[in-house]
Amino acid sequence: MVTITGMNAAPPGYRQHRLKCHDHHATIFGGVISGYLKRIRALPVIWLCCLPAQADDITVERLGVEIMATLPHAADAFTQGLLLHDGYLYESTGLYGQSSLRKINPATGEVLQRLALDPGYFGEGLTRVGNQLIQLTWKEGLALVYDVSSLSLVQAHQYGGEGWGLCFDGEALWMSDGSATLYRRDPLDFSLLGQVEVTQRELPRHRLNDLACVGDHVYANIWKEHRIVRIDKRSGIVDAEIDTTPLLDLSGRPADPEAVLNGITHDPKGDEFYLTGKFWSRMFRVRFVPAAR
Repeated sequence: MVTITGMNAAPPGYRQHRLKCHDHHATIFGGVISGYLKRIRALPVIWLCCLPAQADDITVERLGVEIMATLPHAADAFTQGLLLHDGYLYESTGLYGQSSLRKINPATGEVLQRLALDPGYFGEGLTRVGNQLIQLTWKEGLALVYDVSSLSLVQAHQYGGEGWGLCFDGEALWMSDGSATLYRRDPLDFSLLGQVEVTQRELPRHRLNDLACVGDHVYANIWKEHRIVRIDKRSGIVDAEIDTTPLLDLSGRPADPEAVLNGITHDPKGDEFYLTGKFWSRMFRVRFVPAAR
């Protein structure tokens, strides 16, 4: 029997797009303005715009990808979540009627175990907590919990809103819903612990998708963009942007607008990442390196 726990209302401000408004002040220098209004036009006036410093923009690292290995990947996989554990890759795939959870040999791309989801479920982000895997669903509001060895379903948690990406930093789960918000959740009952608004150049960074937790950062695929952002999980500020464009011509992706970059997981042994995309026939093991100028 599957136990449903952790019922939560939709997070406050869910899916609302927020824009920060900044006041720009001007200071007038020049001759002394006095007397009648008719004399004002005759006086020299200099306008200096005192704009807020764009510290965020200055400190955003520009990174690219160095390909360490090109690996096979099942071209039927509509990749939504990717996870490396104990030498194997675990993958969550989406689409109604086609969603699955898979255990994969990274070297060969062979699917060693495959669990088909109920046709009414759309698979999304995936992570591991201890000996369990947690898989999100898109609009069904269910986080499905599996035994990592057997891939058997052992529990499910309910949550409000949509599920996109998911990762675990050793203390809390981090979840995306396609907006500019990351949600912190309890790994045991999936209750909401808090949320962080993600900004880049002081503007909301929307369309956060699949996630990878690495130290003090969360890496996020940007939906329908061939780039990844590195987010300081305490401040929500994007402090690096990774251009993955060089992977596109090598990906074997079909001429399908949905065949975009998605799927990121970190290998701490070599500080490398596995990257792939929806319907891509190849996966890449890469390092993030300074972009060529």
